[in-house]
Amino acid sequence: MSTAISRTKNRTEKPTPGGRRSARPDRAAWGFVLPFVALFLFTFVLPLGYAVYQSLLKPVRSGSLGLGPATVGFAGLDNYSLALQQSAFLESFARVLLFGVVQIPVMLLLSTALALALDTLSHRWAGVLRAAYFLPYGVPGVIASILWGFLYVPGVSPIVDLLGRIGLAPDFLGYDNVLWSIANIVIWEFAGYNMLVIVAQLKAIPQELYEAARIDGASAWQTATRIKLPLARPALVLTGVFSIIGTLQLFAEPLVIKPLTSTVTSSYTPNLSAYNEAFANNNIYLAAAESVILALVASVLSFGFLSLVNRRKGRDAR
Repeated sequence: MSTAISRTKNRTEKPTPGGRRSARPDRAAWGFVLPFVALFLFTFVLPLGYAVYQSLLKPVRSGSLGLGPATVGFAGLDNYSLALQQSAFLESFARVLLFGVVQIPVMLLLSTALALALDTLSHRWAGVLRAAYFLPYGVPGVIASILWGFLYVPGVSPIVDLLGRIGLAPDFLGYDNVLWSIANIVIWEFAGYNMLVIVAQLKAIPQELYEAARIDGASAWQTATRIKLPLARPALVLTGVFSIIGTLQLFAEPLVIKPLTSTVTSSYTPNLSAYNEAFANNNIYLAAAESVILALVASVLSFGFLSLVNRRKGRDAR
């Protein structure tokens, strides 16, 4: 049999005249990879590089009183220094970090609970409920914020009116509550998406493990905590990373809520601050610096989370 295998190898792997393997498979592989590489360069690397370049520039005024035509000069790290000296910009980072510490665990717990519940239901009802839970993700963030904004405004919201009849007067858009009102919108939007990612991971678990657990007398709770959740860990990590990045990119929801309340300022989140500097203050160079800082913070937190998870995974493996 080994002789037949070696003959098959000799027929299928014919060496080139120079004794080297043919380069055609490598060329074919690069043919498949190049479209992605080109798209990655033009949609990620080049915009990021241009933002870094813009952040190193500043307008230079000519004339004795600075009233002459403006030219662009090299600023070095001045824009970064100016951004980090702005208390409103630093407070926006603190705000979204607090937002993420509360909102991300709540959303992931809800998504996981929904995924586990759907995984135990019959196929007919699971499909209907899966589509119903996923439906809010199909609503654009701006539209979702407008819908919830009407539900937060007194005199318009049926929720506020109903609570007022029982003696409660919640101020959903007040200083202490508006951040959590925005968190509610984000959870409503993305819980179904994260649920779908976790459900897909649960469906990939071999059914033999469930049958073995059933034979061993494991309860539904034990099956969920000892089989489903450990094997769904990659999906939980993925949704966690996406949630961290999405939290730092918080933009559409506070931008839409902003006209409804004075508590949401133009620098309420880092993204809003960069947007305001670019399009309201016409300072694209400072906006670029703030955007680069935001990208660095998102990268550090994302890779830090992945490093922490992998370290704990390695420790558990021992």
